[in-house]
Amino acid sequence: MAQAQKFDPELAFRQNLFPAGNVFRSANGAPGGQYWQNRVDYQITASFDTTSHILSGTAIIHYQNNSPDSLSFLWLALDQNTDKKSSIGQSMSNPVEKEDAGTGFIIENVAVQSGNPWQDAEFLISDTRMQIRLPEALAGNGQQLTVKIKYHFKLPEKSAAGRAGILDTKDGAIFEIAYWYPRLCVYDDLRGWNTLPFTGGGEFYCEYGDFDYQVTVPSGIIVAGAGELVNGADILSGNILKNLSKARQSDKTVIIRSAEDVQKHCPTKKATGTTTWHFRMTNSRDVAFACSKSFIWDGAKINLPGNKTAFAQSFYPEKSSHDQNGWPRATEYLKASVEIFSEKWFPYPYPEATNVAGPVGGMEFPGITFDWHAPKKDGKGFWALISHEIGHCWFPMIVGANERRYPFMDEGFNTFIDIYAQEAFNNGEYAPKRDGEYAPGGGNPAEEIIPVIKELQNSYTLMDAPDRMDYKFVHPLFYFKTAYGLVLLREVILGHDRFDYAFQTYCRRWAFKHPSPIDFFRTMDNASGEDLDWFWRGWFYHNWLLDQSVKSVAYKDNETQNGALVTISNNDQLVMPVTVSVKEENGQTHLLKLPVGIWAHGPEWTFLAPTTSKILSVVLDPDHRLPDTNRANNTWPPNAQ
Repeated sequence: MAQAQKFDPELAFRQNLFPAGNVFRSANGAPGGQYWQNRVDYQITASFDTTSHILSGTAIIHYQNNSPDSLSFLWLALDQNTDKKSSIGQSMSNPVEKEDAGTGFIIENVAVQSGNPWQDAEFLISDTRMQIRLPEALAGNGQQLTVKIKYHFKLPEKSAAGRAGILDTKDGAIFEIAYWYPRLCVYDDLRGWNTLPFTGGGEFYCEYGDFDYQVTVPSGIIVAGAGELVNGADILSGNILKNLSKARQSDKTVIIRSAEDVQKHCPTKKATGTTTWHFRMTNSRDVAFACSKSFIWDGAKINLPGNKTAFAQSFYPEKSSHDQNGWPRATEYLKASVEIFSEKWFPYPYPEATNVAGPVGGMEFPGITFDWHAPKKDGKGFWALISHEIGHCWFPMIVGANERRYPFMDEGFNTFIDIYAQEAFNNGEYAPKRDGEYAPGGGNPAEEIIPVIKELQNSYTLMDAPDRMDYKFVHPLFYFKTAYGLVLLREVILGHDRFDYAFQTYCRRWAFKHPSPIDFFRTMDNASGEDLDWFWRGWFYHNWLLDQSVKSVAYKDNETQNGALVTISNNDQLVMPVTVSVKEENGQTHLLKLPVGIWAHGPEWTFLAPTTSKILSVVLDPDHRLPDTNRANNTWPPNAQ
């Protein structure tokens, strides 16, 4: 008995996947004529005690409500609270057992100011969120207020979320410090306040603004911070300043502070007491920093489009300096990654890009990344780590999607651009990209994605939030499936030119804004000129499977010289364009391409192959680029090659 046909063309090509556009978000995928987003500027003064591991700070937060709504309360993210034993994140995993679990934020005082003297504000802390109940509602359409928060917390040896911590080295501990100040939650036109708690899996969604922050530490300790160091001339030693100036002009990596300097020379002008490091970063959504007296420091110039430049720099301990394809090449990898991404997708907007070696395996922040201090000694994995983490400056730091709900818009997009950066770096020194993010088994991603989709078929999709699923699915779904789907769009469905133009259009439209998945889908449709509802539905909203097959081959009018009628079939719910290789006895090979729209007419399609002699073989997807679940039925005759 023949197998029942699974394919339903009406379901695959159903109309109206998206709602109508509106004044905030256009139907063409661009921000609408009345698009708005709120703005947050931060002034932070902090001190870090390297003995007690206590960070104490005061954050002055300038909030501008550009929405049309009046706000009677504000929500802030206290992501540091995920390190508390009582947090939701801890209760969802194995509770921290050691004493040094981290205190979370201790909020000492909250005050607000809106054209009046400072007023103490009522606030409520709920896990990783804090609600400030305003004495007077903040009107919309550009009205502002200022919030002042005094706080402190203890940095744990290892953050429960794996994004901060402490690494001991022989020359001094490395402290990597993240989500270290209260941050305004995003208030947007999609959900109002975005208050999903931070449980350690889903990442971040932040407002944009300018940062001016100062960190006071014991003298002799280097602070590597996001943004630009504005008081370097006042605090750094003469030798450091001289080498730093040289590095900023060099296309090759220059040592700013050597391993010998770590042993013999103080990097700051003051050798005792404390030193305050002052940083600024404009149009950013976050800042992070690291500090240590053990840092070797090197750097090089980044060359950007339009004859602009930036500065790449790396900080790492002596123990990380021995593998010559590891940290000694970190600045080279960082510089190349920024240059490739800037040329291909969107120019890097910040004056500096920084790598820091330490206890964190790999974590991204605007302009700065925390990378594992002891990478494998093959170079390739370390290149992949650095390019991936700095690649997050594009997704989601520049194009500011909601990571906590839709991680495919940062992890997946970033993994996708990494594939081509790895091909481009140093004439393909580490190409192709085959790792845990893309083609995890090291083989053909078209074959490797099939078991992933089969396992996920009736459960989680790319449109689901990560904190609502078993974390084992996060990497294969949000990194791998997304990246491979975009490769299909670029290499099979749209072609390089149409895809690249549409993807660049998305980056330009939504730089420093808050796109939703639908904004991305619509932009790709409109800028490429292709109705891709069938692709978004099958690949992103569902985990449908693909099975194309050759059903029959017959010569027209039974004469070989008249060509052949080839009937192909779509046996499962996912649809894709068709590539057919037809080999003739006379030595000719025809490569025929059929559009995806043939499947809108039903599960079978017959076409005329322009052959003039006996056919030796008909093969679907001859280069194995599609995730076809049954290649045994892709050829005619069945055993043909």
